Amino acid sequence: MVSGFQVYSFNFEPETFKPETMYPYIKALHLIFVVTWFAGLFYIPRLFIYHIEASEKPSPEREILTKQLKLMTKRLWYIITWPSAVLCTLFALWLLHLMPQWLQQPWMQVKLVFVVLLFVYHFKCHQMFKQLQRDEVKYTSHFMRVWNEVATLVLFAVTFLVILKNAFNWIYGVMGIVVLGIFLMLGIRLYKRIRDKNPNA
Repeated sequence: MVSGFQVYSFNFEPETFKPETMYPYIKALHLIFVVTWFAGLFYIPRLFIYHIEASEKPSPEREILTKQLKLMTKRLWYIITWPSAVLCTLFALWLLHLMPQWLQQPWMQVKLVFVVLLFVYHFKCHQMFKQLQRDEVKYTSHFMRVWNEVATLVLFAVTFLVILKNAFNWIYGVMGIVVLGIFLMLGIRLYKRIRDKNPNA
């Protein structure tokens, strides 16, 4: 008490800015943008397929469809996919800044290899996007259906690495991804046969 007043000491250190407190919030934001990034990567090849198939239709249907698909693709790519990729990466770097010891762990090193592959896939999709915006059709719709599954394989690999927190036994890990790839290819071939028999399927 000083002159009839009680003196309190306040700790102005913001608890919410401590690394251990920030971690779950940054991780949550990272995961949100992982989901939206993959959503864009899963859907953009599907729009490429529609664009390629629309380019084979007679006029004026071709012009009407391609114009609408260009707009849809542009919005998806620049409003959702690219911003999600950037924000996902920024929050991932922030997490590594908070937990630098992760970089010494084999599972994280393997995960980063798959992340690099994902960026390669992303930039290749960007190249395809720019070509189709110029009405340059260089790939078939069948190729795009196969291409669409690359992101699926990366997602499976990264998810198992993050959940199991180890680099797995590479024999079983590689075998699992190969088997998944085979099933995806068989599914695509089956769908192609169905489409050949029934174009509206």
